Amino acid sequence: MIAAKRIYAPAVEADGYRVLVDRIWPRGIGKAEAAVDLWLRTVAPSPELRRWFAHDPARWDEFRSRYAGELAAQPQAVALLRERAAMGPLTLVYAARDEARNNAVALKLFLERNS
Repeated sequence: MIAAKRIYAPAVEADGYRVLVDRIWPRGIGKAEAAVDLWLRTVAPSPELRRWFAHDPARWDEFRSRYAGELAAQPQAVALLRERAAMGPLTLVYAARDEARNNAVALKLFLERNS
């Protein structure tokens, strides 16, 4: 099972293995509070793609398509996430305010669709 969760929400045991999938550490949260098992910056969108998307809902579908292209160029990191998901619950942790359209949700959909 793969889930996506804001880093500002409390960590719970059901989260399983928690992976921060942002390139930049979230503001206002300490490492202990974040309770992440791994910070995997290599699966975060490129700075150019992140700036282009700017969390504009109208760009969501195109963002997912472009991001999938970037993820395809990171086969080792993607394989690691798939392996962790096969071992038990995997939670992709992110800082974005939009809980429906962000890189963790796009990554979750990519992993589920391309597994």
